[in-house]
Amino acid sequence: MSSQNTRTTRYSTRNTKNRSNVKQSSTRRNNEEGGRDRSNSNSSGEENDIKPGRIRYNLRKRSLDSSENGEAGDQKDAQMSKRRKSSSRSVAPYLKGNAVGARYIQEELPDEVLLKILSYLLEFDLCRVACVCKRFRTIANDTELWKKLYQEVFEYDFPLLHPEPRVFKFLHPQVYCDYDNPWKESFRQLCKGIHVRPGFRDLYHRKYRKLKGRDMKCFETIEFAYDWVVTEELENQIIFVHSGIYHREYLFIDTNVAIIGAASGNVIDHVIIERESESTVMFVEGAKDAYLGYVTLRFSPDITSSVPHHKHYALEVTDHCSPVIDSCRIKSTSVVGAAVCVSGTGADPFIKHCKIKDCENVGLYVTDYAQGTYEDNEISGNALAGIWVKNHANPIMRRNHIHHGRDVGIFTFDNGLGYFESNDIHNNRIAGFEVKAGANPTVVRCEIHHGQTGGVYVHENGRGQFIENKIHSNNFAGVWITSNSDPTIRKNDIYNGHQGGVYIFGEGRGLIEHNNIYGNALAGIQIRTNSHPIVRHNKIHHGQHGGIYVHEKGQGLIEENEVYANTLAGVWITTGSTPVLRRNRIHSGKQVGVYFYDNGHGVLENNDIFNHLYSGVQIRTGSNPIIRKNKIWGGQNGGILVYNSGLGLIENNEIFDNAMAGVWIKTDSNPILRQNKIYDGRDGGICIFNGGKGILEENDIFRNAQAGVLISTNSHPSLRRNRIFDGNAAGIEITNNATATLEGNKIFNNKFGGLCLASGVHPKQKDNIITGNHNMVHRAVSTGQCLYKISSYTSFPMHDFYRCRTCNTTERNAICVNCIKTCHASHDVEFIRHDRFFCDCGAGTLNNQCQLQGEPTQDTDTLYDSAAPMETHTLRVN
Repeated sequence: MSSQNTRTTRYSTRNTKNRSNVKQSSTRRNNEEGGRDRSNSNSSGEENDIKPGRIRYNLRKRSLDSSENGEAGDQKDAQMSKRRKSSSRSVAPYLKGNAVGARYIQEELPDEVLLKILSYLLEFDLCRVACVCKRFRTIANDTELWKKLYQEVFEYDFPLLHPEPRVFKFLHPQVYCDYDNPWKESFRQLCKGIHVRPGFRDLYHRKYRKLKGRDMKCFETIEFAYDWVVTEELENQIIFVHSGIYHREYLFIDTNVAIIGAASGNVIDHVIIERESESTVMFVEGAKDAYLGYVTLRFSPDITSSVPHHKHYALEVTDHCSPVIDSCRIKSTSVVGAAVCVSGTGADPFIKHCKIKDCENVGLYVTDYAQGTYEDNEISGNALAGIWVKNHANPIMRRNHIHHGRDVGIFTFDNGLGYFESNDIHNNRIAGFEVKAGANPTVVRCEIHHGQTGGVYVHENGRGQFIENKIHSNNFAGVWITSNSDPTIRKNDIYNGHQGGVYIFGEGRGLIEHNNIYGNALAGIQIRTNSHPIVRHNKIHHGQHGGIYVHEKGQGLIEENEVYANTLAGVWITTGSTPVLRRNRIHSGKQVGVYFYDNGHGVLENNDIFNHLYSGVQIRTGSNPIIRKNKIWGGQNGGILVYNSGLGLIENNEIFDNAMAGVWIKTDSNPILRQNKIYDGRDGGICIFNGGKGILEENDIFRNAQAGVLISTNSHPSLRRNRIFDGNAAGIEITNNATATLEGNKIFNNKFGGLCLASGVHPKQKDNIITGNHNMVHRAVSTGQCLYKISSYTSFPMHDFYRCRTCNTTERNAICVNCIKTCHASHDVEFIRHDRFFCDCGAGTLNNQCQLQGEPTQDTDTLYDSAAPMETHTLRVN
């Protein structure tokens, strides 16, 4: 026999048996009481008095033979009727005489027996029994008693509480509860509900009369139950849909009704509502306070049917209704449309704790000015977008889990809006979040990660506010902005991307502000192809490539960012780009601070650029930036390097404490340096090499370890109105076939002389003031010292340069005049030229020991050249 038939049969047999027993015991009791009344009619009244403290209990009495007593019997019947009415109004039963049986039941019957008896009662009967006395109340409130009765009626494994309209929540045993008996409390809250349970009608009511201990309705289909609710015009009625698969139910909800699944275990696994045509469940105007919960909704159209299904859904919510959809599983196998569609003005559902999975098209579709709140849902594995928002729809979506979609995670387009908060969006095949065609969503505190394409993609005039999100570990850029889009990207963590952090191209715009961008494989921010964003107050650091990369005519305002500890350049500007960088801190990079190359232009203004392994700024190959009012210091390979035909206006900068030259100008470069302060360099102030040119005007060059200005190897700059002073070497040195135009310069208080010219050098001079220089080189020579004594191998004083043929030295081994006279006396020596050098004899690099020095010092040549900058591979990737 099936469990259903067994339960029904057992229930019917139990009720029939109870009715028979009650009738027999009632007849027997009345007969005995009638006999006692006749035999004790003359007994004294004292025996009938109730002793103090004894429970009062009225036993119904009737005459054994009313026909023999005649009028007396009629009087007794009237008295009995009056007494019954009086007794029915009394809460405590009234015992009269020696009512041993009643007292035994109330006081002495074992709890286990009484509990067994009560287990045969229904819920209303239990409530009545609880009114008899305190002991009955305690036993009738037994948790296990109500649990068994509850699970027979509702099937739930845990009590379902309904504390307020449209709120249903299961109470698990381990959770603290305010109720002594949550099963009974749940019964109280849900007892007026209607049940849909095919084959179990007798469990809830008889065919033509209701059960005395229960007052519930039961129907075979959901449609019948709903039609009865509508016919009776019941408000906020609950319909419990029990275990089963309900095919072809037509559920067009236009009233305030709650429909909730009822089954043991995971309820949604056992309550399934399914259709093959039209929408499975549809809420329309009038369903303002409707509820649907704990069911599985499926729309499974026949693929062989010719009926179009692009407007059919598993769940549809239309104009002017606001149902609650709670803890449902929703799926559509249609290759068009969506599983859930919310559309129309006033469509404002609350969809929570639902699973929208493995659909053959879109998961959730919100459109046409619809709104709604969507919380704690799981949306995954759908063939197209997990969520579509379009046409001025403006939903609120919180704490949803949107993952492993076969397309984009969330797609807002065609002026779609929405507020998206604390959603977890990951492992989608395309971007986690896509914004297109005028859409303007707000995305707050979401985690967007492990996208197989990118994290956020904003294009075709898209907008949006992305605030305090974590965007990480995406295969492409964390954020893409293109084609005139203008989003706000603010206070996000954008990190560990397999390519860049933020990528702006195709005339993209946007405000990129207060973000923490780090650990990305390519540049933290890339700007290209006429894009013009505002990038400010960001931290861009520890990238495996560069910090900010502007190329292919990129533009933008880049201000007040901190760019540091990147593997390549902090900022790259190339191929016709013209960004403006102001008030940034660019530091501690493993290569260059700011790198202009291949016609990179723009403005670099009021920045702090310091502590780079290479130069603070490099300019090459036709680049022509404006570098103004920056502080550039701590570079391990110089302050500013201009080479390979580089240009640029470099003015009003403070360049100091660099390990090599403050400014290098090399290989046909021709910048303008104006009104800079170049000081405290650990090498020279300005070094011009290999055909370098340039105009140096009104600069202050002071306190540098080497020459204030060194001009060498066919270079020809113009120096006008500069002040070169307090140097630890010469003021200006010109050597190696170089020349210069020197006009109106002041050169004073330098240790090795003011203007030092190598052999064959003839600069153009006009109105220069050279005064107060110390000429320590001449003093050392005149006192017979080796020049190495004053220069060591860190400085290159200019004087007569010799070599020794006897010692087989070359032109790379310079010997000062005093070592020639003393250490190489009687040797075959040769005068090379008057030039800058340190003495190799004094340095101890020759075979014989210098007689003018003590212990020899190992030579470590200082190369006056910059380490070759590394090329980016970004161009190859993009």
